[in-house]
Amino acid sequence: MWILWPAFLLACALEVLVFALVDPGDLHWRGEAIGASRQAVYTAGFFAFWLLATGSGALTLLLTRPAREINNPAN
Repeated sequence: MWILWPAFLLACALEVLVFALVDPGDLHWRGEAIGASRQAVYTAGFFAFWLLATGSGALTLLLTRPAREINNPAN
């Protein structure tokens, strides 16, 4: 929960910021309009933001651990 909850809050904030500036109906991929509904784009965006924030938090938590703890998990 040390990683997931802050990542969730960051994903919420990013969702509001990004989609306040970007209209999902105007998104294109390889020159063609995305054939998904606005709600589907909002949902995919939220989970993408949450996944990226979770990865960032997990990597940060891993890098704060001492090397002896990572290299010798038995202790």
